[in-house]
Amino acid sequence: MERKTAANSISQSADIVSDNIDKLKQLFPSICTEGYIDFEALKDILGDKVETDPEYYRFTWPGKAMAKEEARKPSRGTLRPAKDESVNWDTTENLYIEGDNLEVLKLLQKSYASKVKMIYIDPPYNTGKDFVYKDNYKDNLASYNEKFNRTDAESNLKSSASETNQEGSARYHSNWLNMMYPRLTLARNLLMDDGAIFISIDDNEVKNLINICDEIFGESNFAGHIIWQKSKKGDSKLIAKTHEYILVYTKNKTLAIEEGPWRKKKDGVDEVLEYYNKIKLKFSKNHDKIADEMAKWYRNLKENDPRKDHKHYKLSDDRGLYFPSDFAGPNDGRDSRPRYDILHPITGKSCKKPSTGWRWDQKRTNSALESEPMLIHFGKDETTIPCRKSYLKETAFEPFSSVFYKDGRAASKVVDKLIGKNVFDFPKDVDVLKELVELVVKENEILLDFFSGSGSTAHATMQLNAEDEGTRKHIQVQLPEFTDEKSEAYKAGYKTIPEIGKERIRRAGKKILEENPEQKEKLDVGFKVFKLDESNIKTWETDPEKLDENLFLEDVIKSDRTEEDVLYEILLKYGLDLTLPIQEKEIENQKLYAIGGGALLVYLGNNANTEIAQQIISWAKELDAINPQVVFKDNGFSNSQDKVNTLQVLKSNKITDVWSI
Repeated sequence: MERKTAANSISQSADIVSDNIDKLKQLFPSICTEGYIDFEALKDILGDKVETDPEYYRFTWPGKAMAKEEARKPSRGTLRPAKDESVNWDTTENLYIEGDNLEVLKLLQKSYASKVKMIYIDPPYNTGKDFVYKDNYKDNLASYNEKFNRTDAESNLKSSASETNQEGSARYHSNWLNMMYPRLTLARNLLMDDGAIFISIDDNEVKNLINICDEIFGESNFAGHIIWQKSKKGDSKLIAKTHEYILVYTKNKTLAIEEGPWRKKKDGVDEVLEYYNKIKLKFSKNHDKIADEMAKWYRNLKENDPRKDHKHYKLSDDRGLYFPSDFAGPNDGRDSRPRYDILHPITGKSCKKPSTGWRWDQKRTNSALESEPMLIHFGKDETTIPCRKSYLKETAFEPFSSVFYKDGRAASKVVDKLIGKNVFDFPKDVDVLKELVELVVKENEILLDFFSGSGSTAHATMQLNAEDEGTRKHIQVQLPEFTDEKSEAYKAGYKTIPEIGKERIRRAGKKILEENPEQKEKLDVGFKVFKLDESNIKTWETDPEKLDENLFLEDVIKSDRTEEDVLYEILLKYGLDLTLPIQEKEIENQKLYAIGGGALLVYLGNNANTEIAQQIISWAKELDAINPQVVFKDNGFSNSQDKVNTLQVLKSNKITDVWSI
């Protein structure tokens, strides 16, 4: 039985350097020597693609080396569950995490590496008035706890780990870059290979953000700028700034394209589908009647809809709704367009040809004619020019435009109605976020926001799931920044930003369920709350004066921590999803836990012995667990003989992966 100590990988977040070395080993085995990388061998493999000139294009700033190093440094923190602040703890697959997002991103590396489909963030824009996270590269976690987990005698939260970054200061841009660089580096690791990150920003740092994203994600993975015009006019001495940007980078653009194009629904599509499904149920298999009803509905729609942009769809038995779409050649003055005959399927005569010829060559048209169902639409006789069938399911979506207008004031009105007027400044628009999420995140995939603010991305995800019956999951991360005592938020009882975010998500979820009662059983509007803290496990003190204290620890678990705290730290450090179902079984007034259907069995009680081992074996068989891992508390055994015997009983039943903490 191996003990997992503070120096062991189980007691800290993922070691990114080791992971990168392993990746290099897989690609180039010959460059590894005694656990190290032979750069001369690597340069030999790369040939003339190695930059050796002392002057070359690069982007740098004061503190960049430390920022890069910080991203590689493991965290020894943990995430402690807060059930009383959560919603639907036992069933939800969503997370809300309070803590410094740098440390939280490190802690998520094992459990969520390459599992997040989309990241959206709205970081500080560095306007000279907003804050920039002040990282303490020596001990960021200790600094965080000092500033956020302490209160004065009157329990008034007054400290802050953030300060305004005044424009004109010596390192105005560098401070912001040093804050963003390690966070984006860690965020990239969490993205699925076909995933993408969306970052809201304005003119203050857009050019610097592009530079660091080109470096972190790769210039070839830049998907584009989205320009959001938020108002029609603005105040300015020179140019009125009425927009902001959303930068989009993929992790791997080739794979993102292969996964499927990003498309949004065209206007009017939802009402077409809604009516079609309604009459399809009413008239069952009577396709002629359905087609007649659709035609009547469209005539009425076109007469009353000022947009007049609805297509007059017809019905195809196998592929659903389509509209006859012209496939004549464009009127570009060319005489070389194909002008072959197309025979009418009923009269057998050659159909009327368009004056510009056909858009398709004869081979493609023949293929469409031979398809089942036929992909060419004919009139009642040969006097009508044939059309191609353009199916609704294939044409209902269009690319998201790189420029769009949406009144920026709408988002504040939504939040004001939910949690109180002027409680949160500049929330993001739920409708805009819904469109972005719908472009990328499919069934059961994860969205992450590590500057979550008022919780707009959580709201957008729940709302979108309600609209299309999706099961997307979200992870929110927010620094517990304190609200100003003079602010409307503080007066309303919100002392920190997470208190605003959590309450907004609770109320939004309740409202969505009220509006969609038929989805009450399926729709996930809950979230598990976790809070960043130091490890629950006591660390080995290197101070010689504390040797006796180390040798005779009564318990390896800190006195103010619970078994549940430790259990979730084990999940986190073993790389398991924090929303996995956890089963409990009582054994001699102690609890045995089974995670993931028995993949991991944890006993943190005292007096572990062979009887406990037999109970573990029995439950593992009952759960049908294959090669389960088992974790004990190191000082949970009465003596060394009990430990040895327990291990032997487990091994004799083919349970060999046994650890202690």
